[in-house]
Amino acid sequence: MQVLSLISTKGGVGKTTIAANLGGFFADAGFRVLLLDLDTQPTLSSYYTLVHRATGGTYELLAFNEQDLTKIVSRTAINGLDIIVSNDEHRQLNTLLLHAADGRLRLRNLLAIFKPHYDLVLIDTQGARSVLLEMAVLASNLAISPITPEILAARELHRGSLQLMEEMTPYRHLGIQPPQLHLLINRVPAVSSNARLVQQTLRLVFRKHPGVHALESVVPAIVAFARAATRGRPVHQVERRRPAGRQTPAALEIVCNLATELFPQWQARFVLVTGRGPYVHRV
Repeated sequence: MQVLSLISTKGGVGKTTIAANLGGFFADAGFRVLLLDLDTQPTLSSYYTLVHRATGGTYELLAFNEQDLTKIVSRTAINGLDIIVSNDEHRQLNTLLLHAADGRLRLRNLLAIFKPHYDLVLIDTQGARSVLLEMAVLASNLAISPITPEILAARELHRGSLQLMEEMTPYRHLGIQPPQLHLLINRVPAVSSNARLVQQTLRLVFRKHPGVHALESVVPAIVAFARAATRGRPVHQVERRRPAGRQTPAALEIVCNLATELFPQWQARFVLVTGRGPYVHRV
C-alpha cells in the first residue's frame, strides 16, 4: 500500500484539487483508493457525491483509534474510491494530538487497518503548520507540495514546508524515514514569461537540495479543473482531448503524466483510463 500526502504550510495552492483528481484517476485505473481528508476546511469531503456516508470520519479515527472501517469509511460515486471525511467540526484534533504521547505517530500506527483493503491512501492536509500536518508526513512514503509559479509562493515554501521537512529528520533515530518532498508546479498560466522564469528558477534552486525533488510534470491553469469540481467528477473524465487552439495538453494527459511520474511501477494499468500506453512526460 502506498501512502501519498499533499502538504503545504500555505493555503490555496491546489492540494485538494490534486488529491481529488489523482484519486479519481487511480480508481479508474482499477486501484483501490482511499482519500483521507485532514483539512479543517473539508473541501475534499464534498468534492465527490457520496453513495454511502459512514457515521464517523477522521475524528473517530484519530481521537478514538477507531479501527472498524464500516464506521469511518464512506463510499463515493466513483467506483473504487472511498473517503474518510473530515468531521472535526470543533477543531479539537490538533490539541488532542499535541498532548497525546503518540500524537504525531498515531496515523502511522493505524495504517495497518487499511493495507488489506487499499492500494493507495491519498491524504489531503490543511494549509498551515500543525500536528495534523506533521502526522500526515510521518505516515507517508511520498509527499507532494504543490506550488504556484510565483515568487511569494517560493518564499513560503522555503519558510514553511522545507523547514517542516527538516524538523522531521530526528524521527530517523526511531527508524522512521520521512519522505522526500516532491515539488509540483501547479496552476501554470498558458502564456506568461514571468511564470516560465519562476519555473526555471525553482528547478535551479532545488536541484541541489537533498530533501526536495522538483517533478517534471506540471499542472497548467485550465478551466477543466473548475468544471470537473462543479460536476463532482475527475478532471480526466471531463476533458479527454485537448481543445482546438490550445497548446497545453488535455486534462487526461496532464493527470496521467503526473500519475506515471509518481508511480512508474503502475503505468501499465493506466491504459484502462487512457485507452493507450502512458503519455510521454511534458515539462
